[in-house]
Amino acid sequence: MEQWTTNTTVTEFIIVGFPSLYRYGTLLFICLLFAYILIIAGNVIIFAIVRSDSRLHKPMYFFISVLSFLEVFYTAVTIPKMLINLLVARKSIHFNSCLLQTYFFHSLGASECYILTTMAYDRYLAICHPLNYPSIMTSTMTKKLVVVCFTLGFLCPITEVVLISQLPFCESNEIQHIFCDFPPLLSLACTDTSINVLADFIINSFIILVTFTFIMISYIRIIIAILKIKTSVGRMKAFSTCGAHLTVVLLFFTCIVFMYVRLTKSYSLYYDRVLAVFYSVLTPILNPFIYSLRNKEIRLAFKRSMCIR
Repeated sequence: MEQWTTNTTVTEFIIVGFPSLYRYGTLLFICLLFAYILIIAGNVIIFAIVRSDSRLHKPMYFFISVLSFLEVFYTAVTIPKMLINLLVARKSIHFNSCLLQTYFFHSLGASECYILTTMAYDRYLAICHPLNYPSIMTSTMTKKLVVVCFTLGFLCPITEVVLISQLPFCESNEIQHIFCDFPPLLSLACTDTSINVLADFIINSFIILVTFTFIMISYIRIIIAILKIKTSVGRMKAFSTCGAHLTVVLLFFTCIVFMYVRLTKSYSLYYDRVLAVFYSVLTPILNPFIYSLRNKEIRLAFKRSMCIR
């Protein structure tokens, strides 16, 4: 960890956030805390229901439970610090802590991209190759896929973090963002960052665009297969199993594509902060509601759980 500070005179950063809104700090704290409680409660409930109800011990629901598990830690990287910053006057974060926050935020975000892609592949097999599905998507295979998703996710941002840790930060230490992230950190470096920007673009393009393209190809094939189903009931049932996942995919990828796939370090500060609120707070809140409202089996499992209690 010590080498991270050898090329910089800056030992801490100040998180600027939304300065014009800090007069409402207490109100914002209450709103964000309520949102965080909803995120934790919603995802923990989904995870617990899937794990406890034997009727949901299927690959699709296993992946949903993993996604809920991931969301809890994904939001824990940023929201607790955001809550503290709403209450304290000095909104500082140590240089190494800032890099760690950036690393884990991107690691978990990349893991989510891969998990969502795996879920699309699971639906593709279930709908387009139903006879082969049970033999391919076994319990062992689902666990191996999850391990691969997290391994790739935690490996991807290492290059970006190592590169940015070597940059000199010798002037302003104010991060024009709501948490530590690559774009606002690059804007503070007092040297040429073209290599960093190019590395970020290549890595983010691979993670985001490749996974999103794979998901869309899977769903195009799924839709074609569904349209061939003769009965309307069969088509509706097939669409219902994919609707929640596709909604989550579009919400998640729409924000991060605009945020991270670009070949410049210049950006609209307000624009990026608003986007960050969407993909770091609002999307994790909506995910449990989307899965619970659009998935009949999860709703029934929740009702059964409440009746038993």
